[in-house]
Amino acid sequence: MTDLNRYSRQSLFSPIGEEGQRTLLEKRILIVGMGALGTVLANHFVRAGIGFIRFCDRDYVEMSNLQRQMLFDEDDVAQSLPKAVAAEKKLKRINSSIDIEGIVTDVNAKNIESLMEDVDLVVDGTDNFQTRYVLNDACYKAGIPFLYGGAVSSRGMYALLIPGETPCLRCLIPDGGSGGQTCDTVGVLAPVVDIVASHQVVEALKWLTGHKERLNQSLQTFDVWRNDRYPLLVQHARSNCPTCQQKDYPSLQYETDEVTTLCGRDTVQISHTDAYNLDEWASRLEPIANVQKTPFLLRATLESGEVLVLFPDGRTLVQGTEDQARAKNIFARYIGI
Repeated sequence: MTDLNRYSRQSLFSPIGEEGQRTLLEKRILIVGMGALGTVLANHFVRAGIGFIRFCDRDYVEMSNLQRQMLFDEDDVAQSLPKAVAAEKKLKRINSSIDIEGIVTDVNAKNIESLMEDVDLVVDGTDNFQTRYVLNDACYKAGIPFLYGGAVSSRGMYALLIPGETPCLRCLIPDGGSGGQTCDTVGVLAPVVDIVASHQVVEALKWLTGHKERLNQSLQTFDVWRNDRYPLLVQHARSNCPTCQQKDYPSLQYETDEVTTLCGRDTVQISHTDAYNLDEWASRLEPIANVQKTPFLLRATLESGEVLVLFPDGRTLVQGTEDQARAKNIFARYIGI
């Protein structure tokens, strides 16, 4: 039986109370992305006692993450741990009484519906609109609320989008939002991340405990450096919206590109259906590359300077170029499948 005393200070907040706390312990959420936003989100949700928390991330911990991704440390960098693995280990030490599931995967149109089929809420911890539109379309198709959030530079934004009650993300941000700016190109202040994620968690707690009358009814955008705030009421859907009006769900009809440039990372991701046996690939690549293998990934540094990072799920990162043609040539030369 769960010891509710650990949540006593939250239960003393009368809108939640002991009944609300018991409700939270029965709820299930999915967080997509375990970077800056995702780590703050997961930390709050785990401490708040959400009964089941699943999170997914495709990347591993690097030194530049530590400025803002609060669950990670230098040991995670040294071990090249996938973010989902490192986060799961730390979060289970914070709260062992709930179910926590970290999955190392690239969330896309192929797998999103299975990842979210048993949850009450999907929470955005991603850093790109391609994935956000996949989440948006999957949520509106399934009738599951989508809690959007974003942070870049000194700006943040968030909104709870509810199928059948509010417009969807495509209505509010039809063009991908940030004008191409990402944390890897213009940076981000860590406090902005904390502010956005904290607001997301509060909206989630309102929704999950049944306090719909207290939900923020707008897309909130703010700039902490300029001291600006721009609320946009979430009221009217676009009549031609392919998601919430026409119900075509375009991001679910087309698979995520097999080859994707990771903006600002000097990296190209190449995905295919074949899984990697890391032991076999270590043997193949050791004669021609400097190979480092962990249980979660294999890193092969080539004589030309580029680095191949292989994941067991079949993904390859080609680091050292943003040129997709060069990345595919390197992939074909050394991997060839």
